[in-house]
Amino acid sequence: MTDTTPQDAAPGGIGFFEKWLSVWVAMGMAGGIALGVIVPDLFAWLAGFEYASVNLAIAVLIWAMVWPMMIQIDFASLARVGERPKGLIITLVVNWLIKPFSMALLGVLFFEHVFAPWLQPEDAQQYLAGVIILGAAPCTAMVFVWSQLTKGDANYTLVQVAANDLIMVVAFAPIVALLLGVTDITVPWDTLLLSVGLYVVIPLIAGWLARKALSRGKTAAAADKAVGDFTALIKPASIIGLIGTVIILFGFQGETILTQPITIAIIATPLLIQTYGIFAIAYGVAWLWKTPFNIAAPCALIGTSNFFELAVAVAISLFGLNSGAALATVVGVLVEVPVMLSLVAFANRTQGWFAGR
Repeated sequence: MTDTTPQDAAPGGIGFFEKWLSVWVAMGMAGGIALGVIVPDLFAWLAGFEYASVNLAIAVLIWAMVWPMMIQIDFASLARVGERPKGLIITLVVNWLIKPFSMALLGVLFFEHVFAPWLQPEDAQQYLAGVIILGAAPCTAMVFVWSQLTKGDANYTLVQVAANDLIMVVAFAPIVALLLGVTDITVPWDTLLLSVGLYVVIPLIAGWLARKALSRGKTAAAADKAVGDFTALIKPASIIGLIGTVIILFGFQGETILTQPITIAIIATPLLIQTYGIFAIAYGVAWLWKTPFNIAAPCALIGTSNFFELAVAVAISLFGLNSGAALATVVGVLVEVPVMLSLVAFANRTQGWFAGR
């Protein structure tokens, strides 16, 4: 399947927009913070477009990011995904048997020991609760973006996301309850179901309709070329959607970032270690297990990223809008995009490690 032509591709197979993506994101972060301080009413207005803790303005931008990936999904080949179980096994083990518990361990280490002299005990417990909730919520939407940026197998990524979503329905609340030591966890089902519908189901249907229209009356090879040419054409919209999301997220929290930089740095420390550590585990196991790169890179990235909408909603419902737990989940949002982009860049640079698999 074609994507970008050789003269347009950057080293590692990424195009012009992806090559300089870290620059665009850095500009989006700075611009979002500045706009959040200069025109707070604009972001207050955007924040009003929300239902069940899901911001609809961000949802539209995520559609722009996810839709090109969905067009590439070949539904006829989904049934063959089971022939290559390694990537799915790695993702599920990392997401549900390692990640929540390693996040809790790092939270205890840093908030109750390393940073204890600078934190009030009640604040430390709040931040710990927030990172635990975040660590137990695997990502749903942004994983399609990370997979696309590493030229991952679109069909395989869809199956991995679907499997995680199904497990999340039954496992998220018990894991959070266990790690927080409480039993009255209330999962915001409207947030969970709405997010899956907005970020997976609707873009998937739209992608299927687009693929069907592009393939109508063509041979298989011609259909693949038409789909590849079209997704290459609309790829800038995907990057614009990502930058727009970054601007809005950082605009929402601009004042907090400027007024509480030390607190944000304290919360970000275990989150950064967790993110890079989990990626190293998943990527390393994928390499040792001789997993092909177009499955290995997405499976490691899927295991690393988080479902921040659900985490924020649960933290707010359990501890309140202005709680330290809610702030910790928001810091997770702020950290994730730039960190995940650095991991995408690393994966693309090390693609040669997986040659011949």
